[in-house]
Amino acid sequence: MLLKSTDWLHGFRHSSPYINAHRGRTVVLTIGGDALAHDNLINIIHDLALLSSLGIRLVITFGARAQIQRRLDLAGESSSFHRGLRITRESQLPLVLEAIGGMRSYLESQLSLGLVNSPMHNARIRVSSGNFVTAKPVGVLDGVDFGFTGKVRRVDIGGIESLLDLGHIVLVPPQGYSPTGDVFNLSYEDVGSQVAAALRADKLIIYTRLPGVLDEQGALIRELSARQASERLTASQASGEDAELLRAACNACVKGVQRAHIISYQLDGALLEELFTRDGSGTLVSGDTYEQIRAAGVEDIGGIIELIRPLEEQGILVRRSREMLETEIDRFVVADRDGTVVGCAALYHYPDEQAGELSCFAVDAAYQRGGRGDELLAMIEQMARTQGLQRLFVLTTQTEHWFRERGFQPSTVQALPGPKLAVYNAQRNSKVFVKPLS
Repeated sequence: MLLKSTDWLHGFRHSSPYINAHRGRTVVLTIGGDALAHDNLINIIHDLALLSSLGIRLVITFGARAQIQRRLDLAGESSSFHRGLRITRESQLPLVLEAIGGMRSYLESQLSLGLVNSPMHNARIRVSSGNFVTAKPVGVLDGVDFGFTGKVRRVDIGGIESLLDLGHIVLVPPQGYSPTGDVFNLSYEDVGSQVAAALRADKLIIYTRLPGVLDEQGALIRELSARQASERLTASQASGEDAELLRAACNACVKGVQRAHIISYQLDGALLEELFTRDGSGTLVSGDTYEQIRAAGVEDIGGIIELIRPLEEQGILVRRSREMLETEIDRFVVADRDGTVVGCAALYHYPDEQAGELSCFAVDAAYQRGGRGDELLAMIEQMARTQGLQRLFVLTTQTEHWFRERGFQPSTVQALPGPKLAVYNAQRNSKVFVKPLS
């Protein structure tokens, strides 16, 4: 007798915050020719249909490198590369455009599937494409004439946005047009990066054959800053197409894309896992900004004191002396905005009870409603999990609803860890809220 599994219910319910966070957001996906020829493409198409049905605005940029090579080989044409780019001779341009056009039609056909009993049934996806990319020739580099190989000059933001507003999936092929009427063969990595940056997309998703970016031992690197990604490229820790994809992610983040995700086109469900689970499936590349959430140091004590003093005077926070902060600074994280502390939080752990206390939680009034509180909380939760803690508790007199909206549940004073219960100040009458971390 087969047992009916309900594990999917738990995952589906807990995906709701991620679904709500992504609805209405713009996501650009970059899919190479190898991915388009892989058996898992049909599952990627199903996932794209699901994202579209959830209200995510999708732009798909695609490559056709393998298909172009196959078409040239069939025609008996030789092909060469320089600096990772194909040299496109004028005589070969019709063959290149034929291969790109074929892949565009193939993608449109796959996104138009609607068979009964398939994930695409009743999807009715509208796919639009066009001359969204203005290009210019690469020209001559190192004495090599690249012919009709080009690079992105400008992206028609208004044209793409108007179609996204209508609920269309926008398809952007690796070709661009010039005001002179010429058409150019483009690097799909460059197209994806430039389109994402121009649209100020919330995410750039890049498909690769690997699980993500791997370290020297072959282990998956879960997260890189744009600066770290650039350093890996400079140190030649990535090569070939992998390097170009990492460079595209890095460039997009530097130009304003919030996050780029490098995931495997061979792994079924990699896209959904990356977007709708906490740990994701691949490598996250995030932009370097002048604001960051980081561990506090002794040089931050003055800024923390200035931040929390008004809250201490109002009785919202418990008073802390400079000496106490100096001895406990390793428990703190801060929101640093261009060298100024605009938020802080501390984690006090009680290992015997596998519990941690979120304490001294504050965000400057001028910088509230910008998500900094959520980012501070996320870092504290990450620290608590790293320390093996099973639950996080907070004592508050003013912000009950803020914590309840983020998964904290009311508890009792008697449920506090013994050492904390012994010093509980009954006169403050703080309410206790607990959040499980498992």
